[in-house]
Amino acid sequence: MSQYLAYSITGMIIFALGLHGLVVLSHILRKIICINVMAGGVFLFLISVAARNFDEFPDPVPQAMLLTGVVVALSATAFAVALARRIYTVTGQAELIEEDEPS
Repeated sequence: MSQYLAYSITGMIIFALGLHGLVVLSHILRKIICINVMAGGVFLFLISVAARNFDEFPDPVPQAMLLTGVVVALSATAFAVALARRIYTVTGQAELIEEDEPS
């Protein structure tokens, strides 16, 4: 097993753990953290894809996607935290609770 395959599999596992937490947890900040964990898994996968060629230089396209993804993830996290704070000030709750639908 090459190191690039190990990095790819690890990135997929990290993404799956973040997705599991996103589905299971109800606290808003924990969901935001899970989204960041998922982004970390995608970033690790992109790094492994960029370096999979055994040439002199890694592929620059996944590296550019990685840099763009880091900027987008940071801005999305800042927006999500501001939105979570607004939800908390309006509702007084930091958890997403599903309401039962009347039949």
